[in-house]
Formats: sequence, C-alpha cells, structure tokens
Amino acid sequence: MNQANIENLVNKLRYNVKPRRKFRNPDGPEGRLRKFQKTLTALIKYERLELNYPRADETRGYIDQLIFEAIRHGPTHKETMDLANFWILEKQLVHKLFKVLVPRYQNYTTSFTKLHKAPNIYPTIYYDRSILELKGNIYPSVEQCNPYEKNLLHNLLLDAAKKEFRMKKYKEIADNVKQ
Repeated sequence: MNQANIENLVNKLRYNVKPRRKFRNPDGPEGRLRKFQKTLTALIKYERLELNYPRADETRGYIDQLIFEAIRHGPTHKETMDLANFWILEKQLVHKLFKVLVPRYQNYTTSFTKLHKAPNIYPTIYYDRSILELKGNIYPSVEQCNPYEKNLLHNLLLDAAKKEFRMKKYKEIADNVKQ
C-alpha cells in the first residue's frame, strides 16, 4: 500500500486557488444575508437595479429560485411562503410576487432576470458595474439595437438625404456638360 500522504502534496502546490466571490461584511454571514435580502426586496420593488457585478450575479440566483418556487407551489404552500417572508423584507411585496410576477412568468422556460454589464464611471475606484432587471418590466430596454440596421428612422432619413444630394450633383454636372 504505497499511498502518498495528501497533506504533504497539498502544501507544496504553488497555485493559489482564490474563491469565486468575496463579500466582506463586518456582521459576518448574517450581515451578508441581510444585504441580499435588501437587494432582492429592492429588485422586486423597482424591477431594475444597478449594482456591482458579483452582488448582482449572486442575487440573480436567489430571485430566480424564489420566483420558480412561487410559480411551482403557489401562495398556499407553507415552505414557499416562509421562503418569500424570509427574502422579502417589505411584506406588501409578497403580494406583488404572487399576484404580478407569478402570472407574468408562468410560461417562461428561461431565466426570469437579465444581467447586463454596465460601463464603469471613469475617475472613481474601479469595480465591475452591472444592471440586474426582471424580464418584462415597464422600463425601456437596456440593450442597444444595431445602429446599422436599414429600417431605423435615422438611417432612412440619411439615405433620402444622400439620394437628394446625389441628384442635385448629377443635375449640376449635366448642366455644366450642356454649356
């Protein structure tokens, strides 16, 4: 039985493995959960938030799971109501979860949220910013459409102006040739 002692092997590894997320909170794990409760409550209330990227990424998992459980079991299921009461701090938003969000996402087969990377504000401390939003909200889309698409109004107007300019130039050239 020639088995290597794993403790000796692990100590000699030269690669430092960093955890995926680091959320430091002076209140410990309870403070971290309180932060996510506040973020999740605000997301249900406003339906779009601007956050730092790691916090938005983790909140996205919690809100998707909460909405999925609400769709799956409904408001009469005790564990689902306990889950909603734990994560949602403003209790009137529990009604919004079951009366507004559940019917909206009833037929969704994908995630209920969108996570967009936002540009950084330049002369400040650098951190990844993002926009976390619930799909189907009332706000205008964050995603930029293709500005080079032919049927957009400004492209149609520019094309008409180009044609008009060319026709004027062709007419001037034709007049110069006749003289």
